Amino acid sequence: MLENILVVHGDITEVEAEVVVNAANTSLLGGGGVDGAIHRAAGPGLLEECRTLGGANTGEAKITGAYDLPARWVVHTPGPVWQGGHAGEEELLAKSYRNSFLRAAEVGARSIALPAISTGIYRFPKVRATRIAVREARAALAQRPELRVVFVCFSETDARLYREALGSLRPTE
Repeated sequence: MLENILVVHGDITEVEAEVVVNAANTSLLGGGGVDGAIHRAAGPGLLEECRTLGGANTGEAKITGAYDLPARWVVHTPGPVWQGGHAGEEELLAKSYRNSFLRAAEVGARSIALPAISTGIYRFPKVRATRIAVREARAALAQRPELRVVFVCFSETDARLYREALGSLRPTE
């Protein structure tokens, strides 16, 4: 199962996967970081479609076309803003990943590329976020073992965290 999880250091807008996950804000209308990069790379059609969605609550996920991205769909999910860990942030982050995998399954996608949701300006602690992301990927793969999961990390430091989290899981497989 873990052989279907890849970790790459790179630009999520250039990764070839059927679904690209966007770490969106609740408006779904673009922003900074991954969100802004995806909107810029996809072109104006993405913004137009997102305007029809009515936003999304933290932990929800909505799907659109991918327009000029090398993907078929974009799943938009607002992750939680870190507030010290006492506001349900871990469960909300898990829901963001879980719902992203559900949207991908609904369209029959066989590959999904995901960023490190909420670890940028939303300040979610990276080690905690990585563990949640890997746990949710494993749960998705238990349901759909044919799925290929690609964690796309903006920095080599983040990629190392994902590789370490996956490495610590391998002996129990």
